[in-house]
Amino acid sequence: MYPYKIVLADDHTIFRQAVMRLVEQVPGLKVVGEAANGLELLQLLQQTSPQLVILDLSMPDYGGMAAVKEIKRIHPQVKVLILSMHKTRGHFCRAISMRVQGYLLKEDTHEELIAAIEVIRSGGTYISPLLAEQIPEIKAKNCRRALAFQEDPLSDREIQILSFLAEGKTNQQIADLLSISIRTVQSHCYNIKSKLDLRKSIELIKYAILKGYSSMDPVEPRGAS
Repeated sequence: MYPYKIVLADDHTIFRQAVMRLVEQVPGLKVVGEAANGLELLQLLQQTSPQLVILDLSMPDYGGMAAVKEIKRIHPQVKVLILSMHKTRGHFCRAISMRVQGYLLKEDTHEELIAAIEVIRSGGTYISPLLAEQIPEIKAKNCRRALAFQEDPLSDREIQILSFLAEGKTNQQIADLLSISIRTVQSHCYNIKSKLDLRKSIELIKYAILKGYSSMDPVEPRGAS
């Protein structure tokens, strides 16, 4: 029987390795790749063909939410399990609205990870028991319905650039990371501000954090104005 292939994405190497050990103790499960940030994850998915991605929301260089949106666009057959420290309704509902198959709290990992993988592998949706206890009214279908009308007006590339701005990267750094010209970055920044009707950089950063495209604290980027 072919193994169930999994990719891990988390910027903490020790935690990522601990998750890998848990996964590979189970016959039939195999970790086929690791990534430390969103960009590495998307590049890795071009080289591997996993059935499941397990990722953290709080990653540098393209945050988890932005990465999920890109995965669902480019690799719709790949299932996604969020493994996060965030317990808020906002983080959970944004993730579920993007059609992830599971949301597990990091503090639940040791006890619940394999169960979550098996539920998702069988076609179900898994929600962390700790999260369900703290927010008992949460229902995945309700989050999907409630947020269905809140489609982001930004393109995938614009979301990608916005997530970098929220991390404090300059226009030149963004251009280098994405292999595009600085003029292209500036054009995207102009379009982002126009679509959102926001003019100040700090407002863009707050928007990115609110949407879950970045978990960074608000900082004024040095190269975007």
